[in-house]
Amino acid sequence: MRLQDELPVDHRLAQVYRYGAGLAGLLLLIWGCFGLAGDPGYLSTNGKNIAGMSSNGALSVLSVVFGGILMIGAVIGGNFASWLNMAVGLIFFVAGFVGLVALDSSWNHLAFRMANVIFSFVFGLVIATFGMYGRVSGHLPHDNPYWRERHSGERAKEEEIAGRWHVPAFKTVLRPTVRH
Repeated sequence: MRLQDELPVDHRLAQVYRYGAGLAGLLLLIWGCFGLAGDPGYLSTNGKNIAGMSSNGALSVLSVVFGGILMIGAVIGGNFASWLNMAVGLIFFVAGFVGLVALDSSWNHLAFRMANVIFSFVFGLVIATFGMYGRVSGHLPHDNPYWRERHSGERAKEEEIAGRWHVPAFKTVLRPTVRH
């Protein structure tokens, strides 16, 4: 079994991946459509200002394309949305560095300004975090499907040790709730 196949279809983490992709995709679609309105000048290095960021036609088209891809990921959901969120997050993070290098140069064919660079870094980090949520951590709970897949041998060993000491393995201790 591959790591991308072990999450059950109806697992609650799938909703995080789906909503993250949907929200990010919708944001990019809206921003890209506003950028395409009027005469955007497709490869101009001086774009028009939209929501505090610079945009030209090429950047608007890319925003619509990536927004559409994220919306498709939101519809599919599950592990696909998780992997897609991580990949798009990485692409945006790298785009932030490329935009930073191209600022105020003739290579700036996406009309990036500092606000675009900061948005690209932040957006990339946020969307990648949506994709990694519940998958990547040093302290995943033992009932997490990703932990079980990665540590199938350890789980049996821990259950055996817990059985020798008569300690219930992987049980949550419930505390009584106090109502006021």
